Amino acid sequence: MSDEASTTVPTHGAWTPEGETAPPAPRVSEEAVISVLKTVFDPEIPVDIYELGLIYAVEIEDDGKVKVEMTLTTPSCPSAQELPGQVEESVRLVPGVTDVRVEVVWDPPWDQTRMSEDARLALNMY
Repeated sequence: MSDEASTTVPTHGAWTPEGETAPPAPRVSEEAVISVLKTVFDPEIPVDIYELGLIYAVEIEDDGKVKVEMTLTTPSCPSAQELPGQVEESVRLVPGVTDVRVEVVWDPPWDQTRMSEDARLALNMY
């Protein structure tokens, strides 16, 4: 038996008198959610929304429901209708996610201090 085969744990349901149960859903990882958030870009800025500091919170429940609190650079942002939908679509692609809720918040207001060092460097904003 190879090492790979001996360390792989099969994913299957348990048997009960009523029949086999479904295997448990994989736990949603915060790293996977952040990874897909980094694929969403503001069309006017060549930096992803995570590095821009537009993501305020990611909450992951045990049942696979994910809540994302985000903001926009300004209330009049031309992408205000697009970005939350793109965030929702991206997070739904993460294995184990059963539902996604994206909430746009305005408090605290976004400012440039929320940007990562990489974002500031990419935008020459030091």
